[in-house]
Amino acid sequence: MSTLRAESISRVFESKAGDVHAVAEVSLEVRPGELLVVTGPSGAGKTTLLNLLGGLDQPSSGRVFLGDDELSALGDDELAAVRRDRLGYIFQSFGLIPVLSAAENVEVPLRLQRMDPAERDARVAESLDLVGLGAHAAQRPYELSGGQQQRVGIARALAARPQLLLADEPTGQLDSGTAATVMDLIGELVHTRGVAAVVTTHDPALVGRADRVLELHDGRAVSLSAPAPTGT
Repeated sequence: MSTLRAESISRVFESKAGDVHAVAEVSLEVRPGELLVVTGPSGAGKTTLLNLLGGLDQPSSGRVFLGDDELSALGDDELAAVRRDRLGYIFQSFGLIPVLSAAENVEVPLRLQRMDPAERDARVAESLDLVGLGAHAAQRPYELSGGQQQRVGIARALAARPQLLLADEPTGQLDSGTAATVMDLIGELVHTRGVAAVVTTHDPALVGRADRVLELHDGRAVSLSAPAPTGT
């Protein structure tokens, strides 16, 4: 069974110049343990699509399902609970709270879940160990490199053990070597922990790490396939 399913979703924004079709009739499915990379040029609709898949925005037409639940059919409280308990988000800008340590940043979604403190501490330690930052738990974001900050963001996204991981250009602010390391980490965690993941990127070098690739142009899916073999 798929974790995520989108059926002919579109998103139209009104403007003085006329309607803007940011996403047009996109359908996709992502299963547990699968990494789907969404690629395409700037303005192709990647971020809008991700917002629709994560319930941060509603499609103008079409439907998005997380498991058996249609996101647009949920009430505000139900949708908030889905985003809190079943979805993990990774942001290009890292999204860390500057005054909090790495551990405290990872802890934020668990506090929102009102998790028992002992279990919360164990989950934070486990998540930081997963991304190789167990020794940096007490450091604040400004004391960490860009790659380390993004790994804290990944740990935070995974701490609540989500069904679906959504990442919007997670390597956009990183150098190519660090970007490859972060993308490899996301892929490894998806495959070993059985999380479904959708990652947007415009970097062709990262596309080969996907299980499948969705290419967008002007809001439309022009291809959905396995990645092309990389050269030697």
